[in-house]
Amino acid sequence: MNLNKIAPRILTHAALLLICAGFLLPFFWMLSTSLKPLDQAMEFPPRFIPRTVPLYTYHNKVTPLPQNYYDVITSDRFDFPRFSRNTLIIAILCVTGTVISSSLVAYGFARINFRGRGVLFAIMLATMMIPFPVLMVSLFSIFRFLGDHTPIQFLGTFKPLWIGSFFGSAFNIFLLRQFFMTIPDELSDAARIDGCSEFAIFWRIILPLSKPALIVVGLFTFMAAWNDFLGPLVYLQRPEQYTLALGLQAFQSQHGGTPYNQLMAASVLIITPVIVLFFMAQKTFVQGIATTGLKG
Repeated sequence: MNLNKIAPRILTHAALLLICAGFLLPFFWMLSTSLKPLDQAMEFPPRFIPRTVPLYTYHNKVTPLPQNYYDVITSDRFDFPRFSRNTLIIAILCVTGTVISSSLVAYGFARINFRGRGVLFAIMLATMMIPFPVLMVSLFSIFRFLGDHTPIQFLGTFKPLWIGSFFGSAFNIFLLRQFFMTIPDELSDAARIDGCSEFAIFWRIILPLSKPALIVVGLFTFMAAWNDFLGPLVYLQRPEQYTLALGLQAFQSQHGGTPYNQLMAASVLIITPVIVLFFMAQKTFVQGIATTGLKG
């Protein structure tokens, strides 16, 4: 065994583990605080591991559910079921619109030759440099104008939060285009010889072979919609329409503040679905990232 070759590898893995621990430390601290009673959450110096974990008691029987989580789920100030439903509706619509529109546009850029394709693709990529706050006022004005001059109401509804996803996303179009370019052209040529239309090639050949990349796009979009705070803050007007991110902010600021242990419990409840979804799709997610951009 050559120690000169093993030592750098051990040091590299140790450094990576140290970096990972640094990223995971805030999450474990949040989880630890969510299990503590208020006096332990506020004590100084802070204690990482709670001395006791208060559990919810139902009919004089102790349950495995921590008391902080029960208080958050049943709180009148944080309607967790309603906020979860609102967020899930918006996230599903955003994922559906982004996957459909971005895959269609990406197929055109990757597999169809037309004049000006490179220029249009460069202009589309340039839109990635424009942050949402720059467009916020203009988009708000557009939706208000549409609501005033059409029978469809936009402001105060979920529509402004998901309609834009059906017009494509520059980053996701780029990601899918790079993946589509790794698929051999011979498959499309053989389908054309058999009489397939361009849409049939896209639907029957390209999309089935692109499931890893589509899952990556869907996961990125779901995470962005699930964690979005500024969009709902701009367009939603009634508390019953709030998403989880907006509801968490209201939960924190009402009545002079919220106990930190309950605030951390609400935060854990919000991020848990995203973590579970990531681990469920981890293999496909890594495959989609690793195989994107190998050609072109």
